[in-house]
Amino acid sequence: MRTRGRFSLFPGVAYCGMNDSLGMLLSGSNCFKIRAAWKLGAVQGATMNDVKVALSAEEKDRLDHDGFLVLANFVEPGKLAALRRRITELFAELGDRAGYEFKQEPQTDRLANLVDYDEIFRWAIAEPKLLACVEHTLGHDFKLSSLNARSARPHSDWTQPLHCDTGALPDEKGNSVCNVVWLLDDFTSENGAPRYVPGTHRSGRLPQDVLPDPAAAHPDEALITGRAGDVVVMNAHLWHGATANRADRPRLAMHSFYCRRDLPQQQYQKKLLRPETQQSLSPEARRLLALDDPLNDQLSAQFDGRSGFLK
Repeated sequence: MRTRGRFSLFPGVAYCGMNDSLGMLLSGSNCFKIRAAWKLGAVQGATMNDVKVALSAEEKDRLDHDGFLVLANFVEPGKLAALRRRITELFAELGDRAGYEFKQEPQTDRLANLVDYDEIFRWAIAEPKLLACVEHTLGHDFKLSSLNARSARPHSDWTQPLHCDTGALPDEKGNSVCNVVWLLDDFTSENGAPRYVPGTHRSGRLPQDVLPDPAAAHPDEALITGRAGDVVVMNAHLWHGATANRADRPRLAMHSFYCRRDLPQQQYQKKLLRPETQQSLSPEARRLLALDDPLNDQLSAQFDGRSGFLK
């Protein structure tokens, strides 16, 4: 469990032309320039994120021993605000269709298939440091399984049951699922921060096969808390689940979920992405999304849509 001091986004800089809580932080006269610079960076990131990044020994140990790694202040303020803004726009644009590509969750607003909606999401799935963490967890042969946004509604009593993502367990090849959680709001003990049970990524067991009630509090559980802009890379075999958001505001996160290439994608990217999106992608992005992979076509066409707890 972690706590830090108050997070300040560019003190003294005003919001420009955006919603007060979700807009990019721009100083009036530089509004256009900063937006243009971010857009160029996002496009470049979508095609140039094939840079290799080495993890430190401590980072590797956190992933191996703890089952997760917290990267504090990972998302720069401009991109953080842009992610929040675009997700907010999509909720408004899609309305009742928001998240229709996947399962819905009680007392929660969700978006799915985010790769199809904006360059910044295509940057996010290919961020080099995060891919290095995923590669350490899963090995070299992995792909994006899904990219979703999750907004926990306020004044909620809904707690996710402890689960392993897609109900997957490690096998003779090792780990098979890894989830990257982008904190787009602060995660606190009051607003639905995820709980986890230490060491369970090495247990080789699913919580529903062991616990009488996976939704109940576990005596060994702890919370992962953090500040907006942090990113948590999680071995998704770790027993985990979001807690109830008892605060008076929604709590927003984005989840980039990866799996080994010999498993089906949670959301079959080749089926969901528009042709114009697919045609715009670099060879590296196409490989990450498994768009030219006959094995993925065979697996995902039959078995996509799996969740660790959603029916």
